[in-house]
Amino acid sequence: HSYYASFGYQVTNFFAASSRFGTPEDLKELIDVAHSHGILVFLDVVHSHASRNVVDGINQFDGTDHMYFHGGKRGHHELWDSRLFNYSHWEVLRFLISNLRMWMEEYHFDGFRFDGVTSMIYIHHGLGIVPTGYDAYFGPLVDNEAVLYLALANYMAHRFHPNVITIGEEVSGFATLCRPIEEGGIGFDYRLGMGIPDMWIEFMKIQDEHWNMGKITHTLTNRRWKEATIGYAESHDQALVGDKTIAFHLMDKEMYFNMSILQPMNHIVDRGIQLHKMIRLITLGLGGEGYLNFMGNEFGHPEWIDFPREGNNWSYHYCRRRFDLAHDPLLRYRHLREFDKAMIHLEIKYSWLNSTHQFVTLSHEADKVIVFERSPSLIFLFNFHVTKSYVDYKIGVTFPGQYKIVLDTDSKEFEGHSRNDPNTSFFSEPTPHLGRPHSMKVYVPCRCAIVLGIVDEKKI
Repeated sequence: HSYYASFGYQVTNFFAASSRFGTPEDLKELIDVAHSHGILVFLDVVHSHASRNVVDGINQFDGTDHMYFHGGKRGHHELWDSRLFNYSHWEVLRFLISNLRMWMEEYHFDGFRFDGVTSMIYIHHGLGIVPTGYDAYFGPLVDNEAVLYLALANYMAHRFHPNVITIGEEVSGFATLCRPIEEGGIGFDYRLGMGIPDMWIEFMKIQDEHWNMGKITHTLTNRRWKEATIGYAESHDQALVGDKTIAFHLMDKEMYFNMSILQPMNHIVDRGIQLHKMIRLITLGLGGEGYLNFMGNEFGHPEWIDFPREGNNWSYHYCRRRFDLAHDPLLRYRHLREFDKAMIHLEIKYSWLNSTHQFVTLSHEADKVIVFERSPSLIFLFNFHVTKSYVDYKIGVTFPGQYKIVLDTDSKEFEGHSRNDPNTSFFSEPTPHLGRPHSMKVYVPCRCAIVLGIVDEKKI
């Protein structure tokens, strides 16, 4: 792509890796090294549109405006100022399908995140219209050729490479997106839960005492059964060009002056650190069957990312990530990173993303408390209240037994206030509560989340 500030989304050559980061051999080596560490590598593939450049792109490749694209107005995306593919042309299908095969077979990518799927599957491209009902999903405004291409792409990818993973960036909740082609679905393995980061950014603009517990649980669980979703708290849409990371929304300029452990933590940084941990944990715990971390969010990266462009006088100042911050022993970023490691390791141990057991036991607006079960072994408790801590707070429990704290956002090692005793045991009682056959009383401090794990899993 020729324009740095497009972040790679204005593609001119679909079969070439950007020379800004090295040679094709360098990219192959990067993928090989990642594989040697057990890391899968995905390509953010842009088959929804193409750069309108003529000299260095495929626009007007044969002198017409309709070789690869729709002719006339339909072939131009008003918002992106780019060209739109005509998926009814055989040569377009061959071009795009061979593009996917090239990245898998020549570079050994493990899967794809398909960009702009909503724009592809609707004739209106989602501009000013966000379809939310079945009449819209299967109505006359659907681009049937585009839907057929996506199904064909998923069929081909999984047919030739059974272990490939495909993810669709689709905001409207299009039905059957992640169901098998044999069932009439489009065949994606996952969809991105795009409403989740949008909700968190919306919440960043109000004080947390006004956060709506019902909206949090609804947004995190609003997905179709057996259509896998990847939840994420922060995305490039929030942390690029003009907006801020979640951490910077929460703490703003205080991150420049009050992130050192050599000085007392003020109330703004304290609030930001505690909420940042809770946001990540509840998103991983309840937001889907997969979890995506946007680079730097694991340790609360400040500021934003901004590529050189006319609007910033072609500056490279924000075109970087300060990963060194997370490794400085004198800065509080280290504690946020340690929490992220503990959170991910806990999921690896219990594998709740693969569990079908999910039940929101409580979403209490006045108490600002959310409780849910995810996997038979774990109970998640969140107290978003600004000042109120709860002693002997009664919650419903499905499986009886002894429970221990397996993760605590309030732990000192995560820059918390150590209000929970990690050695405490919680015992269930044979008293039904809130639709669960058993109950339990717990202590939940304000602005804190704990995960309780059953001690004897053999009883489940």
